[in-house]
Amino acid sequence: MGQGPPGGGQKETGRVTHPPLTSGRTLAVVAGLTAILLAAALLALSLGSVPVSMSSIAGALTGSGTVSTPDRTIILDIRLPRLLLAIIVGAGLSVAGLVFQALLRNPLAEPYILGISSGGTVGAILAMSLAAGSGVFTVPLASFAGSAAVMGIVYAAAHRRGRLDTYTLLLAGVMIGAFFNALVLLVVAVVNQELRSAFLWLMGNLSGASPGSVAVVSVPVILASLALYTQAKGFNLIATGEEAAMQLGVNVRLLKKSAYLLASFITGMVVSVSGVVGFVGLIIPHICRMLFGPDHRLLFPASFLAGAIFMVLADLISRIALAPTEIPVGAVTAAIGAPLFVYLLRKG
Repeated sequence: MGQGPPGGGQKETGRVTHPPLTSGRTLAVVAGLTAILLAAALLALSLGSVPVSMSSIAGALTGSGTVSTPDRTIILDIRLPRLLLAIIVGAGLSVAGLVFQALLRNPLAEPYILGISSGGTVGAILAMSLAAGSGVFTVPLASFAGSAAVMGIVYAAAHRRGRLDTYTLLLAGVMIGAFFNALVLLVVAVVNQELRSAFLWLMGNLSGASPGSVAVVSVPVILASLALYTQAKGFNLIATGEEAAMQLGVNVRLLKKSAYLLASFITGMVVSVSGVVGFVGLIIPHICRMLFGPDHRLLFPASFLAGAIFMVLADLISRIALAPTEIPVGAVTAAIGAPLFVYLLRKG
């Protein structure tokens, strides 16, 4: 994936030339995306099977004014936790996708395609089935273990003679992901869980959002994303080639291992509360790269915010498209992501 030089000067992605990265440009992009996220959040709080006015939203969030009890319950107990969960899920998946694309230098890499989401799903379902009620951290930790296990298997399968074959890694991820998806169905059948809720979860579902799930997942995902952001310059140098990066002082092996682990950790945390939501990590980093250029110092915050925006809007569509019936949010992201995936494959 040609990402251009890591330093200053103008950068070119395809036919689009991007201006040099400055603190002012970074601030403008972050401020603009934050404003869009706030607008999308207000829209998500307002729209649904029961519309809520903006004045009621303001009153419920600030604790001032007169807000009816039903409206307050809808805003604070139902829609707000779901909104916050959508933000952290979209941001986390987008950052994880950006990391995998940067390390593999391939725009098709993302947690869903690499099979990491499927591994997290197996871990989460096993934890829910066999260790129900054992603790609030059990499912996220089991989901991370499953994601890390798949990442380890895929990495080992693609590592030959001291080098990582990115195309083998992608193919191995697809195949191992399919295998783990079959394991999920086997686990669901064996433990005899209630099928409808299980399959909704497998397709991606945010309806189970609660303040507890938001609290458990948000802090680890944000901290892991910040840790990855601190290595943005290293990702820029790796984009020019691993040998060149090593000559410039980057510990490539350590950076790749820690980045893989952190991205798998983010994926596991997100999957534990949202189920399998595919293609976010494919779509958002790719769009941000086209819009803002290849510099990871800007791509990380842009992808974080854009992923949050995308997931908030996708969840809103899932709630209102066939209201009062709800579409799994994973079906919405797949409907957008799958055609783009085919387009990228055709582009080579």
